[in-house]
Amino acid sequence: QVQLVESGGGLVQAGGSLRLTCAASGRTFSSVAMGWFRQAPGKEREFVVAISSSGGTTYYAESVKGRFTISRDNVKNTVYLQMNSLKPEDTAVYYCAARSVSAVTMRRSGYDYWGQGTQVTVSS
Repeated sequence: QVQLVESGGGLVQAGGSLRLTCAASGRTFSSVAMGWFRQAPGKEREFVVAISSSGGTTYYAESVKGRFTISRDNVKNTVYLQMNSLKPEDTAVYYCAARSVSAVTMRRSGYDYWGQGTQVTVSS
């Protein structure tokens, strides 16, 4: 069983930055891939970024490439999402998710554990 707790969300002006943190429990953290998804009001939850268990492979949604960076610390059981040059369309609840395997995927169904989400609001 893996428990995920996100933090770091908030209100920021367009062009600003935020760093989200996902703290994971469980002894298998270093062997599983992690991802971030987001869900805006009235929209489906969408893929943002994912990272393999070792951190050597990352996938980014086109909409965030060059602005967002995912990283992980397998000693601290933590995943980070650095978000720069934020836009109003980035406004959403951001969810951390964990797989049960080491390889990354962009498919929402490929993730077995989810956090409760953290709100990110970008004002124009």
